[in-house]
Amino acid sequence: MTSWLILMLLVALALGVARVSGLRGSWFTLTASALLLGAAGYALQGRPGLAGSPRAGIDPPLPVSLVTARNTLIGQFNQSSHWLIIADSFAARGNSRDAVGILQSAIRAHPRDYALWLGLGNALADHARTLTPAARLAFARSAALAPNSPAPGYFLGLAMLRSGDPDGALAQWNGILAKAPPNASWRPMVEDGIALIQSARRDG
Repeated sequence: MTSWLILMLLVALALGVARVSGLRGSWFTLTASALLLGAAGYALQGRPGLAGSPRAGIDPPLPVSLVTARNTLIGQFNQSSHWLIIADSFAARGNSRDAVGILQSAIRAHPRDYALWLGLGNALADHARTLTPAARLAFARSAALAPNSPAPGYFLGLAMLRSGDPDGALAQWNGILAKAPPNASWRPMVEDGIALIQSARRDG
C-alpha cells in the first residue's frame, strides 16, 4: 500500500472522529485539520523507509515560505486545508512525489477547488525544482476557477523565481499590485517579493 493511500485512510479516520464528537462548522474544520496534521506526522515518523528523499541543491531565497504565503492569501482553515496539510507534511520531509499524489487524489474528488489546484501547482514545481508545463497548467486552472484571487498569480511568480526567472516573477507580481486594493492585507507580501528581486539585482 502506498504511503499516500495510508494517509488517505487517516483522513477518513480523523474526519470520522471529529464528526462523532459532534463538531460542526468551523470547529469541525479546525479540529479535523489538527487531527490530520498529527496523523500525518505520526505516519511519516513510523515509516522512515517511505519512497522519496530530501531534494538536493539550494533554492533561491524566498520572501516568505510557501505555507505562510498560502495561508495569507487563501486562509488557513478551509475545505481544502486537510489535504494541503498532509501534502505539506510530505513536502517538509522532502517527499515531494507523495505530496503531488495526495493533491492529485484530492482534485479527482474536488475538481473545482481552486486551492487544491494551487497546491498542486506548488507541489509539481517543488518536485521538479522548476516550473514545468504541468505546474503551469495547475496554476492556470486555479486562476480560471478563482479569477479574482491574487493567489494563483502570486504562486506562479514564486515558481518563476525559484526556476531562475526573476523577470517573469516581477511581471506577475507587478501585475497583481496594479489591480490590488491599496489596503489589501496581503500587499506587503507581494511588495516584499519585488523588493527581494530588486535588492538581489543591485547586490549582483
